[in-house]
Amino acid sequence: MLDTRLTGPWAHSANDRNDRHRWVDHAEETAAQAAAFAGDFGMEEFGHWLGLWHDIGKLKDRWQQYLADSEAGRVSRGGPDHKAAGALLAKKHLGPHFPLLVHGHHGGLESSAHVRGWLRDHDTQENRDAQERARGLLSDQCEPPSQPALPGTGIADTARRADLLLRMTFSCLVDADWLGTEAHFSPVRSAGRGSPLSLDELWRRFEADHSRLAGSGSGSVDEARHAIYQACLKAAEQPGSLFRLTVPTGGGKTRSAMAFALRHALRHGQRRIIVAVPFISITEQTVQTYRQIFERVSDDVPAVLEHHSSADDLAATPGEASDSRRRWAKLAAENWDAPIVVTTTVQLFESLFDRRPSRMRKLHRLANSVLILDEVQALPRQFLAPILDVLGDLTEFYGTTVVLSTATQPAFEVIPEFARAGARELVPEPARWFDALRRVEYERPGAPLPWEGVAGLMGDERQALAIVNTKRDAVALLDALDAAGRGDDVLHLSTLLCGAHRHDVLREVRRRLDSRESCLLVSTQVVEAGVDIDFPVVLRAIAPLDAIVQAAGRCNRNGRLERGRVIVFDPAERSPLPPNYRLPTQQGRLALDEGGRPDDPEVLSRYYEGLLQLVHLDAEDIKSKRARFDFPAVADAFRMIEPTIPVIVRYGNGPQQEHITALIERLREVTRAGHPARGSLQKLQPYIVQFYASQLRAFGSRMSEVAPGVFEWLGDYDGDVERPGGRGIVLDQLTVDQCIV
Repeated sequence: MLDTRLTGPWAHSANDRNDRHRWVDHAEETAAQAAAFAGDFGMEEFGHWLGLWHDIGKLKDRWQQYLADSEAGRVSRGGPDHKAAGALLAKKHLGPHFPLLVHGHHGGLESSAHVRGWLRDHDTQENRDAQERARGLLSDQCEPPSQPALPGTGIADTARRADLLLRMTFSCLVDADWLGTEAHFSPVRSAGRGSPLSLDELWRRFEADHSRLAGSGSGSVDEARHAIYQACLKAAEQPGSLFRLTVPTGGGKTRSAMAFALRHALRHGQRRIIVAVPFISITEQTVQTYRQIFERVSDDVPAVLEHHSSADDLAATPGEASDSRRRWAKLAAENWDAPIVVTTTVQLFESLFDRRPSRMRKLHRLANSVLILDEVQALPRQFLAPILDVLGDLTEFYGTTVVLSTATQPAFEVIPEFARAGARELVPEPARWFDALRRVEYERPGAPLPWEGVAGLMGDERQALAIVNTKRDAVALLDALDAAGRGDDVLHLSTLLCGAHRHDVLREVRRRLDSRESCLLVSTQVVEAGVDIDFPVVLRAIAPLDAIVQAAGRCNRNGRLERGRVIVFDPAERSPLPPNYRLPTQQGRLALDEGGRPDDPEVLSRYYEGLLQLVHLDAEDIKSKRARFDFPAVADAFRMIEPTIPVIVRYGNGPQQEHITALIERLREVTRAGHPARGSLQKLQPYIVQFYASQLRAFGSRMSEVAPGVFEWLGDYDGDVERPGGRGIVLDQLTVDQCIV
């Protein structure tokens, strides 16, 4: 038996200062921190007890001996179970489901059925002895005198509400545990967390920036933007938790939404602003806008955290202390400890429905915050019922204010999970602003157009954008433009291009548009929502009605013309559409055939009402899985994006390609050494094209696997850094037919 009479027992081994972490200290620190986090939704007592009990199993003789053996180098991984003793106390005092949180605080949440059996198997004398030692160490503070009461708000009065309560409380426990462990092993890292920037200070900076812009423009557009902004400020004073911001393109939605969020948070005592957008391209654009407003070169840390799969920790600007800012961004991304967070809807909702501690650690930050869901029409329809169910609970029980922001507001009222929440418009009578900010006229050719006909319409223009539904159609239109002799004027955007290439193409597009040069852009939907480009003419292949309106937002965006032209055409050679796109496109065609403008809110409302009654809003049966507390099943089923395989391409000039080669070699090295490859993959992210696993067979010898599930493209890649253009990954016709959806 290990002698722990002097200063032990221990929770963690020695740190760099040769200090071990006392078990009592870690238990009490975790309990205090978890209670503070859970206090945002009335669960302080539960957070306290779960934090106090989570590591009671470490008081077992076998575990203390394992710790000593680890320090001596006699064992390297694993060790005796240390979760069961605390989980058994959670079952005794907190009820049947809270043991899942102690059981999963390292490996992740399991199903309730699994943990029930596991507890039966682990109800042993050894674990009861560990509990008794905890009582001795903690005196009368080890167990509650009576069962703690849940908040009297109805927060757990249905199984699905209890599911969310468990997820949020689990987040508090995990974050508290990890922060305490980090403070022991890495005090310098721990000290780098948090932000000195308050929402008060950020509001002052916002006001100063807005004052700089005030009066800089004139005319109806600026009058409309001012009225929308003032309406958002007025609405911020209201109590309430679910709002809509329905503003047409060009109405200043990004700025007005932040104005509401800051004022509302300050007025109602909320802690942070979280902005979730559907596409990484919009995320980067939104982050750039907010950094220009809020950040100063003299700041020790950024005001805005950018968190998504492609974020390079932090895009530091020249002259800044980039290393320290990157370190802060990396830490803040782990648990969203930042005043303003900009993320993707995929990151947000897949974390909410996940089971892994690393993904769920940040969830408690949603409580007592303002959550802006931008371009909300892009939420996946097959998951709308569970998403709206969770959003309703966040607004009702967790002090979260949710803003649904878009120019094409879905008619979510037909969904019961949404109707109960009672959303209010931030801007009264939004339809009038669509009339005031009307910038385009819609045209509808009478007959389907072959790609040669679409190329002819584009060729008649100096500057035109064509948006098609599939990469196959984009390739066909590019071929038609080449045949018409306009290839030198043509640029291309699709996911056949890596991220760095798309970034360069967009920069070249904006340069040509600003300098009035010839510019014909062929794109898939990657350009559609939120991308800040302004063409006089936009051609849009028939699509869902909201996609058509979003495409129109790229036409006469800055109001330089009295009216831009949006031509909605039916392709004569129609490629098969993805299944989840087919029905909305049919409904979009029906809505256009019935007459009326696509951007009329009444027309959009009828379109959504019809569509949402036809599609399955819980296609993976998430709600019933949540009601069974089957966390692995929920996590497996809730995938907003079909899994893809990363393929690295060599895009760029000589030095850039040498950089890519070095990164690929580094990836091979860390893989061979058995080290995590995430850091290397993140650096390669700008040079990656994603394909579905089922498509890779068509590539044959044109790919080489450089790490498990990661490939290098050995075929041709068409792209020029000096004059961005090209088709990206070059495929022959057979591979096009097999791979391009």
